[in-house]
Amino acid sequence: MSATTSVTAKRLKLRHYLLIGAVMIAGAAVILLLMGRNPICTCGTIKLWVGETNSSDNSQHIADWYTLSHIIHGFLFYGILWLVARKWSVGPRLLIAILIEAAWEIFENTDMVINRYREATIALGYVGDSVLNSVSDILFMVVGFFFAARAPVWLTVILAIFFELLAGWVIRDNLTLNIVMLLCPLDAIKAWQGGM
Repeated sequence: MSATTSVTAKRLKLRHYLLIGAVMIAGAAVILLLMGRNPICTCGTIKLWVGETNSSDNSQHIADWYTLSHIIHGFLFYGILWLVARKWSVGPRLLIAILIEAAWEIFENTDMVINRYREATIALGYVGDSVLNSVSDILFMVVGFFFAARAPVWLTVILAIFFELLAGWVIRDNLTLNIVMLLCPLDAIKAWQGGM
């Protein structure tokens, strides 16, 4: 087999994995719709960016401050899967990352988790994500995954820290605080997040 044929075969393989990944994302969207999630914001519009976290538009459109967390998910999934499945090509690892992220999006939009967000965090009016937002979150995880696959480790780590600090500064929330508040809510953090 020539070098050109070998490269073409690898590209075709990655294309196949991307196609399977797209089917998995579409499947997650169907499940979310069957769960009763709104396809798009009930406002009837689609926005590229929503910067206000205390609004009914948050988690309803394509991107918001929590998008940074989903990019970091991609960094983390790539790193963890590189450690535990280093011999696998990027394609299978990507599918596992999509499966985990899609499962999280489905679980995150159950009544149990939505109520947990309302009880334990500052997201008092949180109603769950629109399907558009959930699909976008998965796609941003994919962006993070491919970034981590291409970028030096040091750059990925610095960018993750920057995203965490930026979100923490701007909205008083980030991936780390979100995990802490969901698993073991602390009154001091909740008071700080509420601006008290």
